[in-house]
Amino acid sequence: MKEEFAHDKGKAVMPGNTFGEMFRVTTAGVSHGPGYVAIIDGCPPGLPLSVDDLMPDLRRRRPGQSKIVSQRDEEDVPEILSGVFEGMTDGTSIGILFRNKDQRSQDYADIKEKYRPGHADFTFDAKYGFRDYRGGGRSSARETLCRVAAGAIAKKILGQQGMRILGYVKQIGNVSAEIPDPTQVTLEQVEATPVRCPVPDKAAAMIQLIEEVRKDLDSIGGVCELVATGVPAGLGEPVFDKLKADLAKALLSLPAVTAFEYGAGFAVATARGSENNDSFIRKSSGQIGTESNRHGGMLGGISSGEPIVCRVAVKPTSSLPQAQRTVTRAGEPTQIAVKGRHDPCLLPRFVPMGEAMLALVLVDHWLRHRAQCGK
Repeated sequence: MKEEFAHDKGKAVMPGNTFGEMFRVTTAGVSHGPGYVAIIDGCPPGLPLSVDDLMPDLRRRRPGQSKIVSQRDEEDVPEILSGVFEGMTDGTSIGILFRNKDQRSQDYADIKEKYRPGHADFTFDAKYGFRDYRGGGRSSARETLCRVAAGAIAKKILGQQGMRILGYVKQIGNVSAEIPDPTQVTLEQVEATPVRCPVPDKAAAMIQLIEEVRKDLDSIGGVCELVATGVPAGLGEPVFDKLKADLAKALLSLPAVTAFEYGAGFAVATARGSENNDSFIRKSSGQIGTESNRHGGMLGGISSGEPIVCRVAVKPTSSLPQAQRTVTRAGEPTQIAVKGRHDPCLLPRFVPMGEAMLALVLVDHWLRHRAQCGK
């Protein structure tokens, strides 16, 4: 008997659940289902790996870690199902399982027939003809559990090559922190406050702003800056697989990210070439480099050896407890006030997610470069 599916048009279906070329990450799961699964292919054998290697970044991502984030109570302890033998990666697929334990699906019963402003409810219906209305289904930010776990593995590989990745909150609403030298920011400075801004007085102002918008039953967005140091020159491809292009795709694939820039970013629109160009010099190490880093560590889509510096804008949380205008699936006007436990600001928990995607891009291009050039 012939089976027919709504999406079957006689063409190959590419659902887009896998990221990377040589270091490939596939994820599956929804926020109110049994759990999530991550499959990581391409990890070199012989890497020491255990749950303890994954937990630091997972704890930074998890809900309930402070008063200014979602209070969903999930420990997010991974189970490594495969790819590790006697504490070392064996070169085969690494399988990681996360079990959901604190769902409150009843909180979403009222939105079953309503479209939440700012969410993917309408577009999922438009694409698939139906949707999992609990939380966000496949579009939930809880999926980033898998990315952060894979990113922790990528970070460990990169660390062996002298590369370091760190992110921090640069701006929340109209409160912005000046970071004179992003390469000098430390993890200890970032983790010193729950908002993950390394400038203490600005961090305090950001926390105050988040508390204010939460009392107003509202939310606020901001900017995360990400920095990679120790990246060798030569990573990336010159045309379609530019390092900057893959970074943009990686970071824009994260929930709530609406903009990406690197180096001087949009400031180049008002600069002259003589102001924007970075002069080449011979550095004290004897290597060629640039005197400044307005190019953000990438020229022609290939790493220059200077620190990679990029930023993403993260929108305010779309789920709000205050009433908003919307329509039902039938197009009837109505109002919606979203119940549940949501972040008044996504930025504090976003930092490890951004770091993970930066790490995944760099490790993928490092492996590709090693395979292509033998170094």
